[in-house]
Amino acid sequence: MQQDEIYLIDLWRTLMREWKWFVALLALVLAVTFAFDHSAKRQWQATAWIQIGQVDLAPTGQDPKVEPLARVLERLQRVPFQNEVMKRLGYSPDTAEARLFRKSLKLEPLPYAGPLIKLSVRGLTPQQAQQFAQATVAQLQAVHAGLEAAPLKLAHERLDEVQSDLKNATSARDQLQQSANRENGVTTALVQSALARKDEEIHKLEETRGDLLERLGANYTYETSLMWPVYVPDQQAFPNPALTWGVGVLGGLLLGAFAAVVRNAFRRASGR
Repeated sequence: MQQDEIYLIDLWRTLMREWKWFVALLALVLAVTFAFDHSAKRQWQATAWIQIGQVDLAPTGQDPKVEPLARVLERLQRVPFQNEVMKRLGYSPDTAEARLFRKSLKLEPLPYAGPLIKLSVRGLTPQQAQQFAQATVAQLQAVHAGLEAAPLKLAHERLDEVQSDLKNATSARDQLQQSANRENGVTTALVQSALARKDEEIHKLEETRGDLLERLGANYTYETSLMWPVYVPDQQAFPNPALTWGVGVLGGLLLGAFAAVVRNAFRRASGR
């Protein structure tokens, strides 16, 4: 500890002796920090949570999602997809806005929350950052709508078929019921047996229809969408004033101290 205290005292004396160099470097670094803080283009960050759509009519054991989570992540990271997002907003791929969009786009999979995808992207204004996030989700929705179209069509065709069969079965049962009311004896027993079979068929068709309607409902079948509204903080994401000035002050102190020590070493070497 004693040696450390002596070293700190010597360093303090060096700084006092070469204070002009220390202050000069500190002032230079602070000036650079000030210039950077006021000249750098402001960026705001938007965050969105994407819920992947699904058609819940897949066979048992298969994923009902329109696309697996990993494939969606790959799609979002592909440059052609990102260029389509920019085209949707009216930007060509070589603009500064498009470059910022591609560079700042970050994805975080949340497999146990839906699954969801947490997306963050930056813009030169809060409104632009929000537009970038919303356009990304809209482009993904358009792609997934095309993928959902075929299974949804098959599902609705199946539902129409079941409802038609149910209507026909109900009509046939009504006719059998009328026959049972007119007949008796052995014929009535045969009609009653046919009625029982028809009732069983109708019951199964009603169960199938109910299951299809439930699976096509909003709880099980839905499109890709935002889970919650896009969030854009009031404070800018870049440059961060607190971080910028913290690094600037710390760097200025270190460089100032280094300059003072080097100057002192030259002075002692020259015998002054």
